[in-house]
Amino acid sequence: MFEIKDLRVNFGGIQALKGISLNVQAGEIVTLIGANGAGKTTTLRTASGLEKPASGQIWLDGKDITRISPQDRVKRGLVHVPEGRRVFPRMSVLENLELGAFLRRDRRGVAADLEQVFQRFPVLADRRTQDAGTLSGGEQQMLAMGRALMSAPKVLLMDEPSMGLAPLFVQEIFSIISGINETGTTILLVEQNANMALQVASRAYVMETGSVVLSGPASKLLATEEVRRAYLGG
Repeated sequence: MFEIKDLRVNFGGIQALKGISLNVQAGEIVTLIGANGAGKTTTLRTASGLEKPASGQIWLDGKDITRISPQDRVKRGLVHVPEGRRVFPRMSVLENLELGAFLRRDRRGVAADLEQVFQRFPVLADRRTQDAGTLSGGEQQMLAMGRALMSAPKVLLMDEPSMGLAPLFVQEIFSIISGINETGTTILLVEQNANMALQVASRAYVMETGSVVLSGPASKLLATEEVRRAYLGG
């Protein structure tokens, strides 16, 4: 469904990504874990077209999308939920959700998806006329996820969805991620909470300083001493 091949990204004289390769099969949740500065966010930003690679390829549904624009990637079903949520604070919840469907022309489909988002996130339905900037952090994360779902994604790139959230909201967000995946959406998840990420994912990649250093089934990596010592505090 989604594949990165030998991707290299430079920022000035710094190699942010040093030839990473990874793939996500249809219907999977695959997580990308690692310390701050490992290159996880750069991987997602390059995948969605916000950063330009020095070399390498990005494939979606069997087609090379490395050189196409970010909006064309969205049209093809690759949708990014950015780090820090990035909602439009002075626009209403409903307006934020409608922006997620900006590139779509299927009005009936958009209306149906909006209703599904409100069913999945009842708090957004209750606050549809409220400015997004007045929502709590957890509610803004739900809005960012709902906005992405309005783009009808095939593959969802999710960057640190639990960042800055209270523990109760963290549990809820991961439950929602699993629910989205169960409806057929493929997910590549970047997450600082490695323990939770490895519990919901089927496979995982571990990054260090711009390189993939470990990969495999998430359950196996969860039990690996090296991973537990470095990322799980054990």
